[in-house]
Amino acid sequence: MIFAAGLAACGVALILALVRAMRGPTPFDRLLAVNAVGTTVILGIALHGYALGRPEFVDISILYSVINFIGTFAVLKLFNTGGLGDTGGRAKPDLDSVMADGQVRNSKQTGTKSGGRS
Repeated sequence: MIFAAGLAACGVALILALVRAMRGPTPFDRLLAVNAVGTTVILGIALHGYALGRPEFVDISILYSVINFIGTFAVLKLFNTGGLGDTGGRAKPDLDSVMADGQVRNSKQTGTKSGGRS
């Protein structure tokens, strides 16, 4: 009975997260929805292991949660910098380096140090 209620709750949460992933107005809403789908799958794996009496499924769900966590940060870095590699710069200029007329100053003019390679 409790397993069926937990499975039903995971199913409803999964459907709601998938709808949010498809209809999300911004990429960050979609990313949060995909992260929620991953979390729901982790709960489903743990419930499945509980129902079968196999505690090693908890290890699988922990591994999947670490992969979900790292994947979320990789996508956030992709949104922030425009790439996953260390290119030594940002895809978008910092707000303090943009002049009033919209031109971008280089870091030597602003007196700040860049965090990457020259």
